[in-house]
Amino acid sequence: MAILIQGGKLVDPVRNTVEEKDLLIEKDRVVKILPPGAFPDAGPRLKQIDARKRIVVPGFVDMHVHLREPGFEHKETIATGSLAGAAGGFTALACMPNTRPVNDEPSVTEFILGRAAQADLCRVYPIAAITLGQKGETLTDFAGLKKAGAVGVSDDGQPVKNRELMRLAMEHGKAFGLAVISHCEDLTLSAGGVMHEGSVSSRLGLRGIPAASEEGMVKREISLARETGLPVHIAHVSTAGSVEEIRRAKEQGIPVTAETAPHYFSLDHRAVEEYNTNAKMNPPLREPEDVEAIKKGLAEGVIDVIATDHAPHSREEKAVAFEQAPFGIVGLETAFPLTLRLILEGILTWPEAVRKLSLAPATLLGVAGGVLREGVAADLSILDPEYSYVVKSEDMKSKSRNSPFIGWSMKGINVMTMVGGRIVWERNL
Repeated sequence: MAILIQGGKLVDPVRNTVEEKDLLIEKDRVVKILPPGAFPDAGPRLKQIDARKRIVVPGFVDMHVHLREPGFEHKETIATGSLAGAAGGFTALACMPNTRPVNDEPSVTEFILGRAAQADLCRVYPIAAITLGQKGETLTDFAGLKKAGAVGVSDDGQPVKNRELMRLAMEHGKAFGLAVISHCEDLTLSAGGVMHEGSVSSRLGLRGIPAASEEGMVKREISLARETGLPVHIAHVSTAGSVEEIRRAKEQGIPVTAETAPHYFSLDHRAVEEYNTNAKMNPPLREPEDVEAIKKGLAEGVIDVIATDHAPHSREEKAVAFEQAPFGIVGLETAFPLTLRLILEGILTWPEAVRKLSLAPATLLGVAGGVLREGVAADLSILDPEYSYVVKSEDMKSKSRNSPFIGWSMKGINVMTMVGGRIVWERNL
């Protein structure tokens, strides 16, 4: 059955426009985009979706999620993570390799793709490890991993400490068409730290992680990109110093790109007050000044991508002393309303926000997505920007509920997600 989406405001991050349009979808493709009311009545075989007062966007592409499977299915599975992604408006998820076993060989990549096919919700793109076991000693088989279906490589959760090994990774990534994603952390500075090093950590008596831990490794990756001319992508940027380093690199034409996560432009280290383990992540929440720098970096295009770094942990794992709790929060279901705040504040336009949530990550990973035009796959989401609600744990679709945003009043929600012309998520409001 063909589908007609009527009267929605279509966001085009390529043309930088927001226009009322009708979209006709047949099988898995967008076949026509015309002004509202231009389609003749096609009879009962046409399913009509009223999108008036709503926003139609290319499906979001999250280039940084932890789906936990294989090995940590008590936190999340590929099926539950995909459901959370679809509920949040994501049509594609790129999953990081720190599973058990690590995704460092083709058989693990193939397992992930098999589980994703069984879930049959979001498109899932595996990110493989840079080094075997993420131990930072020996490069993985980039060619074999690419052939198996990996779209990028990262040792996320661990930095590649050896400079020469990272240089080789960048060379191999370019040769085999794999995005190289760097977790920037100097472990000699961050070791033992559990939150940002600052006034709050001092007051709480917690060991801090200094901003220099991230910024020093950002400088190293930029220097490698400068020396080699090879691209590198910086994950989860959290500090003003990192933003400034990346800005200068881009001004010099160095091929560096960067992402941040919604929590870094929505919260600062004061969220850890009362030893809130659901506000513990790595890199940690920083100073209010860092939050403003992240916002400015997004507005100026220094930061290319908004990714969630969705990192589920069970309730029991987080219900311990702050020092013992694992790093990470869930983020797939709150990414859109938090990003909408940037639009309402005038920091980003709708096309700019959608570009960072969809087109830019798809382009960086070399996968389809990020645009809605005639002939492309019908991967899209329909958003209600006016709907107000309170985030509740029981409403979340992720297997884990470790979010610092539970109890927040939000505006803006995803109401429908379509992948390949098939509705995979629908919310009754």
